[in-house]
Amino acid sequence: MFNPVSIYIGLRYTQAKRRNHFISFISLTSMLGIALGVTVLITVLSVMNGFDNEIRSRVLEMAPQVVVRNDGGAMQNWQHWQRRIRQLPDVNAVVPFIAGQGMLTHEGLVYPAVVNGIEPKQEKTISQLGNKMVAGSLSDLKPGQFGIILGQTLADNLDLSVGDKVMLVTPEASLSPIGIVPRYKRFKVVGIFNAGNGFGFDSQLAFIDFKDAQVLYQLQPGEVSGLRLKVSNFYHAPMIAAAIAAKLPTHFFVANWTQTYGALFKAIKLEKNMMFLILLLIVAVAAFNLVSTLVMVVNDKRADIAILRTFGATPRTIMVIFIVQGFIVGVIGTILGLLGGLLLASNVTSVVNVIEKYFHVQLLSSSVYFVNYLPSKIIPSDVIHICIAAFLLSLIATIYPAWRASRTQPAEALRYE
Repeated sequence: MFNPVSIYIGLRYTQAKRRNHFISFISLTSMLGIALGVTVLITVLSVMNGFDNEIRSRVLEMAPQVVVRNDGGAMQNWQHWQRRIRQLPDVNAVVPFIAGQGMLTHEGLVYPAVVNGIEPKQEKTISQLGNKMVAGSLSDLKPGQFGIILGQTLADNLDLSVGDKVMLVTPEASLSPIGIVPRYKRFKVVGIFNAGNGFGFDSQLAFIDFKDAQVLYQLQPGEVSGLRLKVSNFYHAPMIAAAIAAKLPTHFFVANWTQTYGALFKAIKLEKNMMFLILLLIVAVAAFNLVSTLVMVVNDKRADIAILRTFGATPRTIMVIFIVQGFIVGVIGTILGLLGGLLLASNVTSVVNVIEKYFHVQLLSSSVYFVNYLPSKIIPSDVIHICIAAFLLSLIATIYPAWRASRTQPAEALRYE
């Protein structure tokens, strides 16, 4: 179909100066429209990929990837199950934990908290809590000293700093001569961590030593709330969790991070797909302009088409000539958009920072958008899909004008020449 003669003539038509400058202007507008659409698509999707990556990393730095619990309550003989699970494929680390609820009180201020009993040395193998410390150290949690590590927001709400005392009241009750009273214990703040806003880590979590948690929640030495796992690939956590559950007794419940935070990432993915479809309309509008351009070119070249037909050119040859013209406009527009999109997406963080600096505004707040800057991550597959979509729309836009050119009758076209 694409013979050298039709390609050569199509390229000549593309390079030739048109007598109608309005046609040239619309052709340039179509090319720039395609370039703009591709640039915007690459930039927006890269920014959304950046947000997704930032949120994912923040969640998985603190949230357990896989958790094994006993349906009946506390897990007994946890050392045995720790060794057994550690030997399973795709499991990199297994640590015990004790989880409980509590109310923290300090100078008349009261805030709820999720209290986790951890072993500091093992915690480093499964989370980034140690790297999130802004005051104190994870190693400051020592058994018998009843130290506590609080999130930054929780500490600020209670007006606490390292070295202060805070009262922890638990839902468990104790018998006393005056009746049933709630259990409480005074803790010393030995550390403060900052994991970032948006998921409640800083405002809800508190960490105490593993053995102190056993005493506080009245657990036996061989009892824990469950085991937290770190797997080889957190994206495969649901499949790994299912495989682990199949090898454990039925009274164990195996959960993974997607059951807690999966809905958020599904929403981000859905929003990304919708943004792709909506912004693709920019490219579609530019392609519609390309249809108008080629239709006017066909009317402008009616005499030339008639002469080519009298020289033996087939309708298919005429059709290819105008497809080549639209192809060139689409390719150039896509390439310009690709270069512009990669350039803007790579520097969008710096651009936003400059705007915030010179105009004295804060476009992003970590309390709303989880981060206080505009992240960007270019994924090659997204760039390829955008370029293919833009190219196909440009190619589809040439079909009707090219078909109309191929239907030109030589005698009718030359009648008034």
